[in-house]
Amino acid sequence: MILNCWIVDDEPLALSLLESYVQKTSFLRLTGKYSNALPAMKQIAEEKVDLLFLDIQMPEINGMEFARTISHRTRVIFTTAFSEYALEGYKVSALDYLLKPFSFDEFLAAARKALEWFEMTASRPVAETVHENIGIFVKSEYRLLHVLYEDIIYIEGLKDYVKIYTENEPKPILSLMSLKLLEEELPADRFMRVHRSYIIHKNKISSVNKNRIAIGKKQIPIGETYRKQFKAIIEG
Repeated sequence: MILNCWIVDDEPLALSLLESYVQKTSFLRLTGKYSNALPAMKQIAEEKVDLLFLDIQMPEINGMEFARTISHRTRVIFTTAFSEYALEGYKVSALDYLLKPFSFDEFLAAARKALEWFEMTASRPVAETVHENIGIFVKSEYRLLHVLYEDIIYIEGLKDYVKIYTENEPKPILSLMSLKLLEEELPADRFMRVHRSYIIHKNKISSVNKNRIAIGKKQIPIGETYRKQFKAIIEG
């Protein structure tokens, strides 16, 4: 599969570097590059653009505003020096978020994630993929991590921190944020708050025994406040 991609970045050096990275990536085809978001915004509706490498802080219109205007058939990878936009990037369904300066290996990993997404969704009906969010960005140990929803098993809240337990990591991801904030960012059709200290992925439940949920070997209590809502969802 070959992905048609565009680059939009107002920094000439960044534009040139991204172009060189695209040219070294066999499954990417560069079909447009812009140093200003306005002409790109006018043109993109008339073109088939699979993947957009998009800077955020630009004159006239920023990348986040641009991303909100494009079709869901075009996926976005943000390229920026500012980590504070990560959560906003999640809200516009960004596939990844590259923090400048980034290496070719980091670029390639993000591009491969996009390729996997397009290959995975190619045979599925459009209705299943529109508005699909696949993950969330969290800051952990001075890095921004893109955590896929399907990898999350459950989340534990600890005062100002959360522990995100995933299927692929032996240790939880520790991030400085509140469980309430994270709950607001997670899609309600997949995740549920079951206790003041726990959010679970609904599809990871192994069994329910009275007031406890088994997720693998972990026993998670169901808080009294959440029992009625949880029972209603489980019983359908």
